[in-house]
Amino acid sequence: MLARSSWMTAPLPGLTAAFAALLAFVAPGAHALERPPGDAADSARMIVVAIADRADPAPSAGATPRGYAGLPDYAGGSERTRAAARRIADDYALREVSAWTIDALHLRCMLYELPAGSDRAAALARMRGDRRVSLAQPLQEFTTYSTAPAATAAPVPPASAGAPYNDPYVGLQQGFSRIGAAAAQRWASGAKIEVAVVHTGADAAQPDLAGRVVAQRDFATRASEPAERDRHGTEVAGVIAAVANNGVGIVGVAPGTHIRALRACWPVEVGGSAARCDTFTLAQALGAAISSGARVINLSLGGPSDPLLEQLVAKAIERGIVVVGAVPPDARMDGFPVDVDGVVAVRSSDSPAVSRPALAAPGRDILTLEPGGHYDYASGSSLATAHVTGAVALLLEIDPRLDAKALFALLDGSSRSADASIDACAAVRKLARKTGNCDSTTTATGLAHAKL
Repeated sequence: MLARSSWMTAPLPGLTAAFAALLAFVAPGAHALERPPGDAADSARMIVVAIADRADPAPSAGATPRGYAGLPDYAGGSERTRAAARRIADDYALREVSAWTIDALHLRCMLYELPAGSDRAAALARMRGDRRVSLAQPLQEFTTYSTAPAATAAPVPPASAGAPYNDPYVGLQQGFSRIGAAAAQRWASGAKIEVAVVHTGADAAQPDLAGRVVAQRDFATRASEPAERDRHGTEVAGVIAAVANNGVGIVGVAPGTHIRALRACWPVEVGGSAARCDTFTLAQALGAAISSGARVINLSLGGPSDPLLEQLVAKAIERGIVVVGAVPPDARMDGFPVDVDGVVAVRSSDSPAVSRPALAAPGRDILTLEPGGHYDYASGSSLATAHVTGAVALLLEIDPRLDAKALFALLDGSSRSADASIDACAAVRKLARKTGNCDSTTTATGLAHAKL
């Protein structure tokens, strides 16, 4: 919900009737979610174990191959591997809660529950010494990095900031303006670039995401609300790819980009931006992102170092996927995903400096999309990360061969603002070897997004 403040109490030039409707929107009151049915397992007893996924031997002559799809609990992996997983469960008195195969790592992963009263650290230590086990770790939790709107809204930019768009709220997008997104879109829109957004769900029916969300998958088994009601993923997707010049709402940094919404996190409160994920859900979503063909993975979230997730991100980077990750509010760089070599780390430009290289982008009072066709301000490095992801998509449209190191150098060298925020226009102009003004108020003819 847009916060009401003194500047909203009197009519302002250039505000449309639609803006009045925007001010009238009131989000439902937030309340804590109850634990979903069937999720009674104590998280302190949950562990993730991975074993090598070994192919079954070829059938002998005259034998009839067995159809794995006919197995009642089939979820990938060979029968040999599944049998090995059952033996491990029996040997350690574990209860299998779920299991899945990560093709990119050739691993079969099991989510196990330890018996009540077990010493988890001791059990994991024993399993790590088992030759059959490739990985054994606790089930860990992660959080998204965004907060509710501040008590007072951001100041209104000049009316000229909206040119040349017909989207009524573009003049309120201070982050979009500060990184020079409008001017950058003279040369690129992010067309043909697909971004996997691994967070909560996203409202694909939001008018400003029409045609932008090309696929959705839901791995958040602990979510009790439909994915289309999730705020965080909708907010991030809006900053990256909101449709330009459709006469409604806002403009994305890369409005030609396509979004693959992979739901791995569930809201902490109904109607709230904060959300949680765990190793189990994130691993499945990352595996799907790697196999999807997405060129960029946006991770506006974080938490402790996690061996399985680190392997997945490293595999994504090895395959040429650009992974953009959020720096946590405490500016520590020793947790997932920013502790993985090759991840493009992003901090909010109003946050403290960090100990390792990281890009800075606007992350305070960012106007973006909300479920149900609404708009709201949000803050945090989640939104800063989305700005950088959009800028990366613009650059990749111009040169798809760029890797994370080259993209980081282009954006890091672009900054000219006092708060060190990236300058998307300067980076795009340099890569495209163009001349021209990066003044965001310049009327841009032949905008790339006009071709959408």
